[in-house]
Amino acid sequence: MGDDRLFADFVRDRGAALYRYGFLLTGNHHDADDLVQEALIKVRSRWTRVVRQDDPTGYVRTTMARLHVSWWRRRRREVPSAALPEEPVVDRELDRVEGSAQAARVWAALALLPPGQRAVVVLRYYEHLSDPEICAVLGISRGTVRSQVARALDKLRAAGVAKLEEVTS
Repeated sequence: MGDDRLFADFVRDRGAALYRYGFLLTGNHHDADDLVQEALIKVRSRWTRVVRQDDPTGYVRTTMARLHVSWWRRRRREVPSAALPEEPVVDRELDRVEGSAQAARVWAALALLPPGQRAVVVLRYYEHLSDPEICAVLGISRGTVRSQVARALDKLRAAGVAKLEEVTS
């Protein structure tokens, strides 16, 4: 089977899950689309090497997390608009994490977090990664992971989110 077909099969099989992961990292549908597309473009050029690894999905997620951190570092001075002129993409799988009143509070609170804290929280509570795995994905130290999670959870509690695990599991 050729690389093109393997890559196309991977995108077809894992595309929706990667999109949901992108949505959790970015907090909106448009940036999630861009993040997935950019990551897949980068991964496609390395696909022969990536597919030989044990976890191509993990490789793509790592790429997405690093791209996301890179983007927010560049866009710190930009002020995003709350109202978008286009209709969002409907993904029924997102209902699992968007459907409840508690989930609505989580999304509102996550939007208040700096992107680095949001990325660490998503990786820990949505992707269920350990501290060393988060370190590897984001390229940060274990102490940074722990301090970012602690600060993020303090902010989430202050915003009225009692148990993040119940909403994201």
